[in-house]
Amino acid sequence: MSRKIIALVVSLILVLGACSALAEGIKVGIVNNPPSESGYREANVKNFEEVFSAENGYEASTFYSLKNDEQLSAANQFITDGVDYLLISAAETTGWDQVLADAQEAGIGVFLFDRMIDADPSMFEAAVVSDMANEGDLAVSWLLDQGLDEYNVIHIQGAMGSDAQLGRTGALDAAAADGKVNLVVQQTATWDEAEAKKIVESVINSGEKFNVIYAENDGMAKGAVAALDEAGITHGVNGDVIVMGFDCNKWALRELLAGNWNYDGQCSPFQAGVIDEMIKTLEEGGTIEGLNEKGQIINEERGFDATAITEEDIETYGLGE
Repeated sequence: MSRKIIALVVSLILVLGACSALAEGIKVGIVNNPPSESGYREANVKNFEEVFSAENGYEASTFYSLKNDEQLSAANQFITDGVDYLLISAAETTGWDQVLADAQEAGIGVFLFDRMIDADPSMFEAAVVSDMANEGDLAVSWLLDQGLDEYNVIHIQGAMGSDAQLGRTGALDAAAADGKVNLVVQQTATWDEAEAKKIVESVINSGEKFNVIYAENDGMAKGAVAALDEAGITHGVNGDVIVMGFDCNKWALRELLAGNWNYDGQCSPFQAGVIDEMIKTLEEGGTIEGLNEKGQIINEERGFDATAITEEDIETYGLGE
């Protein structure tokens, strides 16, 4: 075989290899909570499916669980599988040290989204997250501004140990410690509507007085309101009970517009596009910019008051249909 033919064969092999690698795409392993968790999570999952698609140059594998140990096992498997990037929305803030160390040793870039974990920023490329503590601060500040004679609060918490639960709980705990609010009950419904309804039913049946429902997502607020309606207790604007939720699903914001709820805190589920841009920057040999000292890019968010919300707000900021 002549040298020219050998050179041509080698060139062909290299080109075919490059084309094959290109066809495979950038391999990402996504660890997330299941879409059934909430309307927020459904929008979050859809966002990641749309962005990390074959059409956009990715080969994506996703694992869903609300259990931290199952998420850790899935992340370890993605590392073993040799993904290029590991994207994590952690069920809990702790327990991720070894996964991050193993990913770093394997040369796998890690991005956090939606929720933070307890880790040094040097262990991940970036975190695209909401400031959950700020969400809680905004909500509690709004509540205290209502000028009630007393605040007797049913506090329905999300999944314990998650970044969202810790942030939204923290501000209310601080207000209770300062004697500004009375926590009639503080109990987790793990984001579940039916469990939230049971919690409120239990308080109603106990005869304890309350005038605020502080639910850490819209679904749990909906369950709480169902219990109020069945008991004939008025709520919302000019009602006996203030109703507060988080996430800003369109259906929830319509409850505000109708005056049935009082407050909803925004939590943006759209982090995929930002991470996509950062991955493409790294793939081109660039450096990620604009991160704060914690390695984060923070979503800009706000809270909505039933007395001020508009149809335009619902169309602009509402999730789902």
